[in-house]
Amino acid sequence: MKEWMGKIRTLSLFSFLVIILSACGKDNLTALVPKGYGAEESFNVILISILVMIFVFIVVMAIYVYVIFKFRQRKGQENHIPKQTEGNKTLEVVWTVIPILLLIIIAVPTIASTYDLADESEKEDSINVNVQGMQFWWNFEYANEEIQTSQELYIPVNEKVYLNMLSSDVIHSFWLPSISGKMDVNPDNENTMYIEAYEEGVYWGKCTEFCGDSHSLMDFKVVVVSQEEYDQWVEGMQNTDPEYTAESSTAQEGQEMFANSCISCHAIDASSSNPVVGPNLADFGNRTMVAGIKNYSKEAIVNWIMDPAEMKPGNGMLGAPYLQDNSIQEEDAEKIADFLMELKATDEPVDSVEQFKEEEAENNN
Repeated sequence: MKEWMGKIRTLSLFSFLVIILSACGKDNLTALVPKGYGAEESFNVILISILVMIFVFIVVMAIYVYVIFKFRQRKGQENHIPKQTEGNKTLEVVWTVIPILLLIIIAVPTIASTYDLADESEKEDSINVNVQGMQFWWNFEYANEEIQTSQELYIPVNEKVYLNMLSSDVIHSFWLPSISGKMDVNPDNENTMYIEAYEEGVYWGKCTEFCGDSHSLMDFKVVVVSQEEYDQWVEGMQNTDPEYTAESSTAQEGQEMFANSCISCHAIDASSSNPVVGPNLADFGNRTMVAGIKNYSKEAIVNWIMDPAEMKPGNGMLGAPYLQDNSIQEEDAEKIADFLMELKATDEPVDSVEQFKEEEAENNN
């Protein structure tokens, strides 16, 4: 009896934890709260699969319970051998046909969704973004707009955006659970998918193919805005100035140090002609996160400049000359941070970005 009570308590605790933990997570980082066409299609397939599995489970358990009670050994039947049955063609047909029918029920919508999400018939008339995966960040080049940015992909709400993906090093995988599915990003062949978001907001994306030390930190954001905000952002990015002069005196000092130590890898204008070496820093002052993973703040920027290995082990910035000769001190990093925070393509902050920053700050307090 005590043994059974212990098992019941363990099962109860486990069930309680499952219920509690199932509530953990974020609406902008889950496939179970679809906010885009691809995510909705995937969610519908998930529901169909779950319903089929529940049906199978109930039928099997009902037969199991029936057999246990119907054919259990009764008192006085210890030596009784039940009637042996074999070769029942009807049963064999039934338990062969039913699984086939269940697989068809799952396969039809799955195949339909797969072909639908691979459709490129509207590609030429839609926004096209060339996505480049790198260790451990993402570059986004808007083919028709002739601009590029990194880590944060801006798209208009209720519009199809085609993503043409290549890797510059190892295999990555682009996953945007709330808006769409995932797609492998390979070094040799280009893969294409489209995304379409239903609601404005900031959505998390992740790399889901192990790609090195900081694979789990290879995050990006998709910022979904109104068409008007998107047009303003594109115009602002097209007019970013590579000769921008910082306003405050400390930022001007930081700009001078940036020009001496960082400009060889990082561009501050969004021109698509800039070579992709390190992340493009145009509009950095309006970013939602630092290095894709830390809440946006001056402190986080300084920490990244001073010790990028602590934040993202194995990243490409570790070979920067200033880290080898310690030519930049914390005071200098603060001035560079002041300069970077002035880099804004648009003066008017995007509402969804500001709301995202506030929510992330609250969640981490």
